[in-house]
Amino acid sequence: MIPLQKVKDIIIKYDNLEKELSSGSVNPKLFAKKSKEYSNFGNIISVAREYLNFDKTKMDLEQILKDKNNDIEMINMAKKDLSDMEKKKEIFESKLKIFLLPKDEDDDKNAIVEIRAGTGGLEASLFCADLFKMYEKVCSKKKWQLEVISISRSDAGGFKEVIFSVNGDDIYSYLKFESGVHRVQRIPETETQGRVHTSAATVAVLPEAEEVDVYIKESELRIDVFRAGGPGGQSVNTTDSAVRITHIPSGVVVSQQDEKSQHKNKAKALKILRSRVYEVEKRKKDLERSTNRKSQIGTGDRSERIRTYNFPQGRVTDHRINFTLHKLDEFLNGDIHEEMNQQLRLKEQNMKLENLN
Repeated sequence: MIPLQKVKDIIIKYDNLEKELSSGSVNPKLFAKKSKEYSNFGNIISVAREYLNFDKTKMDLEQILKDKNNDIEMINMAKKDLSDMEKKKEIFESKLKIFLLPKDEDDDKNAIVEIRAGTGGLEASLFCADLFKMYEKVCSKKKWQLEVISISRSDAGGFKEVIFSVNGDDIYSYLKFESGVHRVQRIPETETQGRVHTSAATVAVLPEAEEVDVYIKESELRIDVFRAGGPGGQSVNTTDSAVRITHIPSGVVVSQQDEKSQHKNKAKALKILRSRVYEVEKRKKDLERSTNRKSQIGTGDRSERIRTYNFPQGRVTDHRINFTLHKLDEFLNGDIHEEMNQQLRLKEQNMKLENLN
């Protein structure tokens, strides 16, 4: 049973948003956010309004059943209407519960994804590149826009680190489940004895923070410029185009040297820095919200082992929900990545529903 006041609050919030948006007095910077919030109500408003009337309708139908002056046909109709109404109420209650689930305020945001090679040397860097290619394919299939911010390459076509942004609809709500340690088990091409090696890569998914999300003062930043250098000490640029920005209060440091322009490197570095500082603040808040943490899949910690890609067995296993797909090639090709994500979303939804009851 959902408290009626919670249902009334949904309608009140919807009506207030509708008035605010139609008044034309909304801050332009917040207009898109509030419009998105308004559209998220969708059909739930008609559900909420009808749900509030269920008790009155039930009383009217029960009154018909109690009235001995009514004929059998009317009584049978009232019984059927009452039965149909109870079933409808259960469906509506389920819809309202899902709508009332605590939402991650960052779900609608774009994301910045950082993949770093972990233990395993060269093989780890090759796996890092494989993960990036997988996300490229997922983004392509979903028609999301992926933009590489920086790449640090290793030998044999691997990546020591790659950072990229993803833009589109509900990006963070999908990609946030990718944060953590991804482990690979396979026989490297350089392995002569046919032994299976285990390597790892770390994935960090940050909600892309905008200026309205986190305010950073110029006085809180230390900006250093230096000459960019390439692999093996080769010069990439003869000018001081590389940028290192330090956020003094949090200690977050970001370096960027991929562009030849100092201005472009600074803009990219600030984009990453803003999201990292936002993540630091977000984690502080999450630590204070123990109920929210209990209803999350895993901790979201980049040091948590979340998934294993086993090539000899052709399987990928997510350890947070103990879910395995025996279609590793299809998964890495982005074809069935959605299947894993749906299981993760479903598990999180069920955990939140348990906390709501």
